[in-house]
Amino acid sequence: MTRVVTAAVAALLATCGPAIAAQAKPADLAPGYPARPIRLIVPFPPGGSNDIMARSFAQYLSGRFDRQVVVDNRPGADAMIGTELAARAQPDGYTLLIASAAFAINGATRKVAYDPLKSFTWIGTLGYGPSVLSVGPALRVDSAKELIAYGRANPGKVTLATSGGFGHFASELFNHMSGMKMLVVIYKGGIPALIDVMGGQAHVNLGSLVQTLPHMKSGRLKALATSGVKRATAAPDLPTIAEAGVAGYEANNWWAIAAPAGTPPGVISKLNAELTAYLKLPQTLKRFEAEGVEAEVTTPAEMQKRIKAELEKWRNVAKIANIRTE
Repeated sequence: MTRVVTAAVAALLATCGPAIAAQAKPADLAPGYPARPIRLIVPFPPGGSNDIMARSFAQYLSGRFDRQVVVDNRPGADAMIGTELAARAQPDGYTLLIASAAFAINGATRKVAYDPLKSFTWIGTLGYGPSVLSVGPALRVDSAKELIAYGRANPGKVTLATSGGFGHFASELFNHMSGMKMLVVIYKGGIPALIDVMGGQAHVNLGSLVQTLPHMKSGRLKALATSGVKRATAAPDLPTIAEAGVAGYEANNWWAIAAPAGTPPGVISKLNAELTAYLKLPQTLKRFEAEGVEAEVTTPAEMQKRIKAELEKWRNVAKIANIRTE
């Protein structure tokens, strides 16, 4: 998700006020909280998906609590600086963190200054975003099944262009599970990777739906499948990669809210109740659908279980693909 969605977010924020005011408040599980402003740390620069998702939820919470929720961008070290800052904050409910799949990938493959399983109490998920498997003009295939068959028959002759981080890991997982031996080339971002695929310098891309969608519509990219367990709401005609023959494949980026470990259970429950209410707003669902994000309601326990599974998953991918870890 990039800066191009900022206008959509602004429109959502402008319409949230009446909905917030009209919505009944859940039972007060933490009387007196919050008594002062809340800080929501975003471990990435402004304008990206984490920042945009955080600002929308922060605006909602500000209206619900009648207290300012301040978004604090703390980028650096692939999100590890801001995440460490949140982990070391007082566990009083006044410092929160937005995390994404990068949280699990960092925790699985790098030496981090916090424990990805023990340093945070998870409040819940905002949503997840599937990736799109697409090809450019340099490869004449019409389906994911045709791509897989061609790639298996021509090991090392197909180039997959991807961004680093989540995009790299999702691509390596697909490369392994599909039985292909594509040459995976890492770019400095998702857009440069797409440009080379559209220009014919590379063959395949597995990138975010929001970045790929405009080029699918223009015909510059041929979309073959999506990466989720189920078909994407924004592209229901596309099969999943699993449907295309790679059984069990799933790789979604996701966004979730966490607090430092030790935050009072009543505060966590109150924030989870508000997060659940936010995800059921028609405005939220409409905006998420337009940007290729699937809203998802989870409990703190469910989110904790997911983090454990994701750490194991991406650690295994690093080993399989011989991705250097620190």
